[in-house]
Amino acid sequence: MNQIATNLTDHDLIAEFKSGSVDAMEKIVGRYEDRIFTFGLKMCGHLQDAEDIAQETFLNAFRYLKDFRGETKLKNWLFMIAARACIRKRRKKKCEPDYEISLDSFIHEDGSDGKYEIPDWSDDPSDNVMRAELKKIIDAAIHTLPHKYRLVFNLREIEGFNTKETAEILEISTQSVKTRLHRARLFMREEISKQYMEGRAQ
Repeated sequence: MNQIATNLTDHDLIAEFKSGSVDAMEKIVGRYEDRIFTFGLKMCGHLQDAEDIAQETFLNAFRYLKDFRGETKLKNWLFMIAARACIRKRRKKKCEPDYEISLDSFIHEDGSDGKYEIPDWSDDPSDNVMRAELKKIIDAAIHTLPHKYRLVFNLREIEGFNTKETAEILEISTQSVKTRLHRARLFMREEISKQYMEGRAQ
């Protein structure tokens, strides 16, 4: 990727874009295309879908950027467009049920919410293979999350947006973000633990 000018803020690039600079468009794409593409890939799991989402995001962004008033960060605004693109993409496919995650599904017979611990190999540099395997398990678990929970999980845990920002991006309440994230985390822990235990049993 070309070196992006780091001395220009998003505000500078927006001002240049509004003045008719094509170079500003390229710099905005260069600054955010990898993150938007990765987000699309984690949401959809397919390269073509991720490319479509990234393309749709930037096409819509440049269509409306002239009216952007800076009431939120450019990055947040782009992810709002990307999230809407993901939702539209899913609706077109109509093949993925968006079921609710019930807290009851995580309560075991002993009344606990699970006994398995997710392994941590982060401090052992000799376990690169195990860490790579754990990453595959985590990625697979993310893709098993229902769509609306996956949106919240990716925005909060992967992209690092806070609760308020995530709520604004998805146009839902902060309480909905907290609820969905809590259930997504429980679901992820259960799935990762299950895969880990199955792997050890083989």
